Amino acid sequence: MKISDIIIFEDVNYLIVNKPSGMSTLEDRSGEENFLDVLRVIYPGVQVCHRLDKETSGVLICAKNKDTYKYMSALFERRKVRKVYHALVQGAVQWKDRVVDKPILKQLNGRVRIDRRGKPSVTHCSSLVTFKNHTLMSCLPLTGRMHQIRIHLAHEGYPICADGFYGGQPIFLSNIKRNYLRKGNKPERPLLSRVALHALSINFSEADGKSMYFEAPYPKDFNAAINQLRRSW
Repeated sequence: MKISDIIIFEDVNYLIVNKPSGMSTLEDRSGEENFLDVLRVIYPGVQVCHRLDKETSGVLICAKNKDTYKYMSALFERRKVRKVYHALVQGAVQWKDRVVDKPILKQLNGRVRIDRRGKPSVTHCSSLVTFKNHTLMSCLPLTGRMHQIRIHLAHEGYPICADGFYGGQPIFLSNIKRNYLRKGNKPERPLLSRVALHALSINFSEADGKSMYFEAPYPKDFNAAINQLRRSW
């Protein structure tokens, strides 16, 4: 991975990047290389202003100095940052600004569940494209709980594809393409081998009122899965 290939925007205060899937934002219990460590090879003092799950790709705000980090932290705390995610979910659903308002309780095993003892959590969801057995969904989390979009969609009966934690199954070409013929005796590989969730865009205001908007294009695997679903629709 070349850092220059994933930079969306950079100035004296911000480094906005398109985080790839498969890498934790910060150090975790696995001890594997994390995204912040990779960034700090080139940007020694950079700090990430929020997290994306290991398997989630998309736009990530990084601060290049302490003042910017402090400012962004305050915006996130006051819920003044608008984040939009795109998710491929199981099932054909037609939603228009469906509000999922369910409390989320963090568990000791690294997962979460819907529980009245949990923290208030709200996600707005709308269908973008409805295929035969899948839907491309736009999700706007108003709160920032761990695995919020994943558990909210799963609780509503539409888990994100390939999200094994919460009941999502991989997408196989043989399941969506008519007259599919497997080549050779090799086992079929899924179209998307990770949680089908992408942080598409982020929007916030600078201290002087200037609006800042950034968008991260789909990675190849996410885009390829959507294209296959379109062709087989």
